[in-house]
Amino acid sequence: HYVRYQGKSILASKGTHLLMKKWKSHLVHFWQCHFYLWSLPDRIHINQLYNHSLYFLGYLSSVRLNTSVVRIQMLENSFLIDTSINKFETLVPIIPLIGSVAKAKFCNVSGHPISKSVRADSSDSDIINRFGRI
Repeated sequence: HYVRYQGKSILASKGTHLLMKKWKSHLVHFWQCHFYLWSLPDRIHINQLYNHSLYFLGYLSSVRLNTSVVRIQMLENSFLIDTSINKFETLVPIIPLIGSVAKAKFCNVSGHPISKSVRADSSDSDIINRFGRI
């Protein structure tokens, strides 16, 4: 499923329709409280997404289910249990993310963090506001 507003995709997930409705309400609340942007929730549409990808605010990442097998041995070789565990992994393109973080002056363009003295001079609300703009 993915959430669209004014013809643009904002958030996409392989989750259930109920989960996407919940995220839609969180997005509307976030816009109203943080950006003072009032939108009509009925103008935001949830559509079906068929491929294994995740799209969030312009970043497209691929989603992969990785299966791990765990072997459990109990009571000195009396029996063995093999358990499969599915792990949800996302592969996010790093270069656009570094560009966004560098633009907000958290790191330089090569991804190295800016000195601690620069961060020490910023208040907590300044740091949170800068992350909110990324």
